[in-house]
Amino acid sequence: MEDYIVRATAADHQIRAFAATTKQVVETARQRHNTSPVATAALGRLLSAGAMMGSMMKNDTDVLTLQIRSGGPIEGITVTADSHANVKGYVGNPDVLLPPKNGKLDVGGAVGVGLLQVIKDMGLKEPYSGQTVLVSSEIAEDLTYYFANSEQVPSSVGLGVLMEKDNTVRCAGGFIIQMMPFAEEKTVCRLEENLKKVSSVTSLLDQGYTPEQMLEVLFEDLGLVITDTLPTQFSCNCSKKRVEQAVVSIGRKEIEAMIRDGEDIEVKCHFCNTAYQYTVEELKQILKRSR
Repeated sequence: MEDYIVRATAADHQIRAFAATTKQVVETARQRHNTSPVATAALGRLLSAGAMMGSMMKNDTDVLTLQIRSGGPIEGITVTADSHANVKGYVGNPDVLLPPKNGKLDVGGAVGVGLLQVIKDMGLKEPYSGQTVLVSSEIAEDLTYYFANSEQVPSSVGLGVLMEKDNTVRCAGGFIIQMMPFAEEKTVCRLEENLKKVSSVTSLLDQGYTPEQMLEVLFEDLGLVITDTLPTQFSCNCSKKRVEQAVVSIGRKEIEAMIRDGEDIEVKCHFCNTAYQYTVEELKQILKRSR
């Protein structure tokens, strides 16, 4: 199954919802960064959320950044997405290993205590930025808390990544449900009852549920209307030219020292781990252009 996001409404537009299957997105990230199982799960959850939240934005040039800065051994997570649900991301420490907690990957332990920051660059003079503390460090609960406190939108977020025994991704995805300001109390109560029936996102995905079928379970008797679907993928827009800016940023003295050493250098993109080679001659040209 290709990765995609479903956008929907329910209860006569009192609720809007997003659901996604993101196995390929997360597996691509795992391969690019060679992440451990718990790092894959943490990054995969935030990638899934980023893809859905990116699809909430309206303009082609809009960019969303989700950043977790925390004290856990994973050393933070950064994800960016655009309005077409192209998403990319990385963790500070891809090698983190922790014993399971209650039979599951200990994402909360890997992330640790910290902050979640959401930055939306919508082409205005200043990007919108909201920040909240991590309430559980399990990511879904933290985003639920963020929506309620920073955006004043009552929401429910479910995210999950399930790994195979060989540490590849078995399934991944999630949902984001948001109540509109005019939602009636009986609608909220009915939705809460439906949410109680869903034990976890990964259990549904592992049973073969599509994003549409997930929403059918969540919105039983609430008049689900699928509005559209869109593909989502792990996609990085880095290039040798773009990465050159990172080389420039280290300063003239450092570049001059590299030239004196007479050896080619390699620079990797944080987001996709692609390596770019720069020869001594190219470094000289970069130095000239940066004057």
